[in-house]
Amino acid sequence: MTTWTIAPEPYDSPVAAALWRAYYTEVSDRWYLLHEGHRTDPTELEREVAACTGAELAPPNGELLVARYGGEPAGTAGVRLLDPDTAELTRVFLCQESRGRGGAALLVRAAEEAATALGARRMILDTRGDLVEARTLYARLGYVETERHNTDPYAEHWFTKDLAGTLNPAS
Repeated sequence: MTTWTIAPEPYDSPVAAALWRAYYTEVSDRWYLLHEGHRTDPTELEREVAACTGAELAPPNGELLVARYGGEPAGTAGVRLLDPDTAELTRVFLCQESRGRGGAALLVRAAEEAATALGARRMILDTRGDLVEARTLYARLGYVETERHNTDPYAEHWFTKDLAGTLNPAS
């Protein structure tokens, strides 16, 4: 039986870099295809992938998690503290071939546990309207749509979840 494992990974490891590139390529291409009818310009893709290093996901105020399916890197989720009580969930991604096997929920749950370990009592996130699968996942996992909490020009939906009392302290 093939299983999932989820563990912290340095944000600048080769595995993290490859998953970040896959994530960014997918969401960027999806946006451009929807709004402009073409994929991301390769120059822009390289510039943006390089500019968003993920350093904010390094300890002590953040963590990047990598999911592996059958031992192979399959996805990521990042958490970073915004203040002592609030963490942001970011970079939630599963490779196409690993979807539909329960990994996304496991990744988000692991990210919630990581946020709690960092001291957060609340998790926030943003996503786009065209990322319907993400919005469905977050709602299913108890996230509630809320008011805008950032100025990201691509964010169209904002969610929050109270982490206090929702996680098993023994896990």
